[in-house]
Amino acid sequence: MTQLTRLAFVGNSLPRRCGIATFTTDLQQAVSQARADVETAIVAMTDHGQTYDYPSAVRLQVHDDLIEDYQQAADVLNAGQFDVVCLQHEFGIFGGEAGGHIMALISRLTMPVVTTLHTVLAEPTPAQRGVMNQIVDASSKVVVMAEKARDLLRTRYRVPADKIEVIAHGIPDFAFVEPDQAKADLGFAGRSVILTFGLLSPNKGIEVMIDAMPSILESRPDAVYVVLGATHPNLVRDQGEAYRESLVTRARAIGVENHVVFLDRFVDQATLLEFIAMCDVYVTPYLNEAQMTSGTLAYSFGLGKAVVSTPYWHAQELLSEGRGILVPFGDAKAIGREIAGLLTNDVRRQAMRKRAYAASRSMTWERTAERYLSVFETARRGHKLRVVTRPDTSPPLRDSQAAPEMQIGHLLSMCDDTGLFQHAVHSVPDRHHGYCVDDNARALLVACALNKPGEQRLPDVLTTRFAAFIQHAWNPDIRRFRNFMGFDRRWLEDQGSEDSHGRTLWALGECARGDASPSRRRWAAALFAEALPTVEGFASPRAWAFALLGLDAYCAAVAADSVALRIQRLLADRLMSILAAVETADWVWFEEGLAYDNARLPQALIATGRSTGMPATVEAGLRSLRWLMTLQTTPAGRFRPVGSKSFGDIRQPPRPFDQQPLEATATISACLAAWRADGDAQWRAGAASAFAWFLGSNDLSLPLVDLDTGSCRDGLHPDRRNENRGGESVVSYLLSLAEIRQLARMTGDRAALAPLRAVGA
Repeated sequence: MTQLTRLAFVGNSLPRRCGIATFTTDLQQAVSQARADVETAIVAMTDHGQTYDYPSAVRLQVHDDLIEDYQQAADVLNAGQFDVVCLQHEFGIFGGEAGGHIMALISRLTMPVVTTLHTVLAEPTPAQRGVMNQIVDASSKVVVMAEKARDLLRTRYRVPADKIEVIAHGIPDFAFVEPDQAKADLGFAGRSVILTFGLLSPNKGIEVMIDAMPSILESRPDAVYVVLGATHPNLVRDQGEAYRESLVTRARAIGVENHVVFLDRFVDQATLLEFIAMCDVYVTPYLNEAQMTSGTLAYSFGLGKAVVSTPYWHAQELLSEGRGILVPFGDAKAIGREIAGLLTNDVRRQAMRKRAYAASRSMTWERTAERYLSVFETARRGHKLRVVTRPDTSPPLRDSQAAPEMQIGHLLSMCDDTGLFQHAVHSVPDRHHGYCVDDNARALLVACALNKPGEQRLPDVLTTRFAAFIQHAWNPDIRRFRNFMGFDRRWLEDQGSEDSHGRTLWALGECARGDASPSRRRWAAALFAEALPTVEGFASPRAWAFALLGLDAYCAAVAADSVALRIQRLLADRLMSILAAVETADWVWFEEGLAYDNARLPQALIATGRSTGMPATVEAGLRSLRWLMTLQTTPAGRFRPVGSKSFGDIRQPPRPFDQQPLEATATISACLAAWRADGDAQWRAGAASAFAWFLGSNDLSLPLVDLDTGSCRDGLHPDRRNENRGGESVVSYLLSLAEIRQLARMTGDRAALAPLRAVGA
């Protein structure tokens, strides 16, 4: 079975302020760092009435009270061909009774679901038990973070043992350090610091710790209790800051107001780690035994802190065997006594710290990500595809639209040890015209497409050859790619067109995200970053579009590149601007005329809008593609690409000839991007119709492809096929075939996977 290529995490996401958001974001980032070849995305739950400026990793948000959002998310995940979905479950973050809305999402998924249960209730309500049972049934694996949770699942919920995995809460890999420097940096030099952090709410037991301060101060008059964290947003929404104010009043009433510091902040990870580093004792005085998981406890434990805690379930397991101290719930005297004992006994405190730090090394996010990836692989191997009801009611691909087998014989014959030839005479490579970076970039796109599940990868030596051609095409002196090379391997120019530069960036972006070789992915990402800034000076809308398609892939692989994110926004804004300037009621387009690769323009807007969370950009792409499709559909309902004789016409209906494979390929990709964006069945039908053009559903009723070799004729003239079968045509056909085959696998359409028998070449 092929390796994982795409993973989605469903849960809350930063900047939403809650522990699940922090966990989901940390897990997604850890998996991305562990496996650069795996594309990851987050489907973020958004609580009612709230808005968040989500990062690019969030591909979609679900409003917790809108059942249609859950259904739409399932459609997007299915259309996106994700290999595994990892659900973060916690009561209270999903809509419906007991969070039951989440079933509208996971019950529709066609890929395996791995669910992390952040809470396992010992005494659930009937509704809670019912939802939990449905989630477990729909999951291939369930992950918990404590052995107690495993026991409850086995005894109370009757979950099979082999379905449960215990993976510790991840922690940052932080050095074991003494607190003095951090104390000085944060303004607590010379103080004995006790710390609690996290969102404030009454179940955290902060008042018990405040009550313990007088006894601590008797032994350590320099002690200070730092309470770091904003009030829980739900509490603020319902009660304002009444709870925080009550804690301040309590500290003042018992005379410890100068030894209790409230820092009303939701801090980033770097700041949080600095605060943990400066404390001498960390305390979690929670009031509820059933707290199954505590990220705050895990982080402090992982930094090697002496911890005093009440015996909730997570703390019982983590702090056993002298790795921390447990005290009874609500017992201020016991908390005060134990903290004072640690603050006055450096030897004991240091020994406890070292035991905790040593025990936590298996919990770093790197190790946690490895464990999750192993579970994902296991779930995927054992998963049997479930055909689910979809809102897409378009018919399966019909006889003449069935997806043929992938044949690469002609592609191989069109390559030598330099790369892919531009042209052919009939099916024989034409050395006279040499090579170009355009076609070798397209060939690299084919190589990436064939890394997807269900396909046979190209020989690695061939993929390397395409990559080497692109590397050699790079002219660092002027920061441009050359395009045309003679058969004698001499470049015919110092720089190619803007469009060829943009298309090469597109191939590099896809290579950075999806190549089978980690080394080649790193090469592609580095060259992409070096070549990208040049695009800012380009004037070609197609170059912008190609670069945007590359950016969509590159930013998924290298999420922290601020330059790439800025240019992505810039190029999208440019396409939006020219569309707004040219568009009229009857001409919904970016330019005054139609040319080649037309559908790549709306595709770029759709892809960029989805990945950056810009609905208006997606809508502009859908609107312009819908208009283009009306021009590319005959009265009989067949696909008719914009003919090359139309190029240069101003606001005129497209001429029917000459028709080229490039247009069909662009249309298929754009329609499938649109289908993933809004789920409209007409987009899938449009992609199928454009693919059928290759197979003979065209104006001449003649197939363009040879199914035995995978060759594709260069186009249709008014009276005949162009019998030459060049590099551009073969890679166009193979790219389209790969996409149609993925569509068929994703939708469970068996007919679409069968070899085509009825149509000959």
